[in-house]
Amino acid sequence: MDAIYSKSIKAGKSTYFIDVKEAKNGNKYLSICESRFDGEERKRSYLNVFGENVEKFREAIDEAAGVCSS
Repeated sequence: MDAIYSKSIKAGKSTYFIDVKEAKNGNKYLSICESRFDGEERKRSYLNVFGENVEKFREAIDEAAGVCSS
């Protein structure tokens, strides 16, 4: 499935991929993937946030980022 929007962020041994994708039913969702090496093995973790929850998710991330930068 192709992404409508895609951005990657390198952070140490991890790379984060932030994508907006479209489900078969036409609904858009946010997909976040962390890709990292654990020894010789590449490990991936995924998180999907569906359209109706993206704004709440963004608000929580903004709030948490504010606490981290204080």
